[in-house]
Amino acid sequence: MKHTTHGSSRAPLALALAVALGGLSLAPAHAYELYNQGDTQLNADLEAVFGLMHSRKNYALFGNRDSGGSSWREGYIKYGLSGSQGLGGAGSLYGAVSLISSGTWGDGDAAGFTEGSERRTDVEDAYLGWRSGNLFPALGENGVDLSAGRQKVVIGDGFLINGDSLNFGDVDLGDDYDRGGAYYIAARKAFDQTAVLRLGGEQGLRGDLMWLKSDSRAQAETELAIATLEHVAEPGTLGLTWIRGLDVNERFASPAQAERDGMDTVSLRGAGGLGVENLNLAFEYATQDRSSGRENAWYLEGSWTFAELPWAPTATYRYSRFSEAFDPLFYGFNRGYGTWFQGEVAANYAGPFNSNTRVHHVGLKATPLDSVTVGALYFDFDSIDKNLGDLGGRELDLYAEWMVNDHLLISPLLGLYQPERSADNGGVQLGGSGTNLYSQLMFVTFF
Repeated sequence: MKHTTHGSSRAPLALALAVALGGLSLAPAHAYELYNQGDTQLNADLEAVFGLMHSRKNYALFGNRDSGGSSWREGYIKYGLSGSQGLGGAGSLYGAVSLISSGTWGDGDAAGFTEGSERRTDVEDAYLGWRSGNLFPALGENGVDLSAGRQKVVIGDGFLINGDSLNFGDVDLGDDYDRGGAYYIAARKAFDQTAVLRLGGEQGLRGDLMWLKSDSRAQAETELAIATLEHVAEPGTLGLTWIRGLDVNERFASPAQAERDGMDTVSLRGAGGLGVENLNLAFEYATQDRSSGRENAWYLEGSWTFAELPWAPTATYRYSRFSEAFDPLFYGFNRGYGTWFQGEVAANYAGPFNSNTRVHHVGLKATPLDSVTVGALYFDFDSIDKNLGDLGGRELDLYAEWMVNDHLLISPLLGLYQPERSADNGGVQLGGSGTNLYSQLMFVTFF
């Protein structure tokens, strides 16, 4: 979820949805060219998302939901300018500025993160950068990329860092946590303050040095320093990440978030097909050194595309484990449904939220038409320490992604979620532990 996409073939389907729910960093998915002369380019960027959601069951996370269901709507429109200016043989400048208007209507979401009264317009992107062009041949084209300002940053596939995308609404937590609603579609994704240095080209050895600061009170306005080192080759990518917690705002921090100040997280990750066509493997192992002890999280994933069969189906299996007090930091939607929000009901409303859980995941997707992808996702959740809360359960999600044209994506989804426990006996689902029927319909447009 990092770069631009063009056209309406199979690849843009999940990528376009990622633009909306997870967001792309560095450049917009599509842009309307206002000016392009010589080394000067100026684009108008527009992205709009609207979703209709209904859940037959509610979840007792904040004490502001009753048994029964919720129906609500979420939407945002992001609009702005982006461009670049060549500097002759001295590389190029680039940047973007945008506003975002968001809201939630109706009952608010099923877990009470939003109340349905949220409306806000504010700055989203405001950054400036410089790329080196061919100034440093040993580092490749644009082998030095320095940027600063308000922007979204992603590391790897978003297992730990995928923008500042936690969007609370008018939930009463004693302070104002409202970022304008649109909790599910994660309208606001940019870190408030960043400084990012990227070294290396698209192949071989490369790395990043970053400083990020959140302005989200739900994230305790966390400040981080990050260093990455990657080797990118045809068989795959191998990456090492170190994340140092520099500061949190103790006024808004939960006991777990308060430990981010001084916490070190180190991860090793890899992804690729090892040179085997139709195979994709991925893994990440992260360990955290914090004042209360050491925590860890990891996953192993494999997928195979049956390219010779009709609709070219892809089957995926993934096992992930998050220790009892693991802090998932700024994870988010990246490669499509199920990463890293595992289960549309579980990951967004019922929990677990990538902590104190083991998850088995099986996925199947196929492409009956170049413009249509259909899929099924199954998740089995098992809490590791049930004394900390039993959020075990099972979920089946059925979805479709229809790229109507180059500028419009429609994605319906149906979720069936059954927790092991209800809110009356240690879980969070109100109105019993029966199966919840969840439905949503997403409209994504971009220019």
